[in-house]
Amino acid sequence: MTLSQIQFELKAPKSQFNKFGHYAYRSNDDILKAAKPLLKKYGDNLSLTDEPVLVGDWHYIKATAKFTDKDGKETTVTGYARESVSKKGMDDSQITGTASSYARKYALNGLFLIDDTKDADTSEYHQQNQQRQTSKPSSKQQGNNLTVNANRYKTLVNKYAKIAGSSFDAVNKDVKGIMESDQSNKQLSKNDYLKKSIGLVESMLKSAKQMQQEEQAG
Repeated sequence: MTLSQIQFELKAPKSQFNKFGHYAYRSNDDILKAAKPLLKKYGDNLSLTDEPVLVGDWHYIKATAKFTDKDGKETTVTGYARESVSKKGMDDSQITGTASSYARKYALNGLFLIDDTKDADTSEYHQQNQQRQTSKPSSKQQGNNLTVNANRYKTLVNKYAKIAGSSFDAVNKDVKGIMESDQSNKQLSKNDYLKKSIGLVESMLKSAKQMQQEEQAG
């Protein structure tokens, strides 16, 4: 399977710049532009689809990135972004389109292992991977990790709730609803389930922050 090779070779620099937030970022189009030559090189296929989902009282766009290698083996990754209640200068279809773009970006990030803090060709990235592969946590460490992850999850949910003008319980309910909609999550250990929930909230938080900054800039 060539997905691992594409994950290694793909380079999608942060070519966009947010003047209001003063930070560089990569867009959905940047990732696709970097991926297309590699897909052609190895004879693989990538498709992106969207699905609106209602979680609690909020509308989300669920984007699915499906990678199919030349032998027909498929790998799918999903990403979520919540639609804004309103956005300055945008009609309803544009609001949905913006959420779709964010959701697709996070699905592609997960598929191609794109890290917004460390790119895959840096020495720090390889050092982190090596540490993960060579270290095996003890039972005590695993217990500590569960506590650390639980606290991190609570912190992230509270941050998202504050930006979204919601509450911890409401956001927590939304996250559980999204996680439970994916049957494969039921097979995860408690800690892995928690880590995946953290990743979901991080994606939601990044999307909400970026949309908030763009609204302020507009």
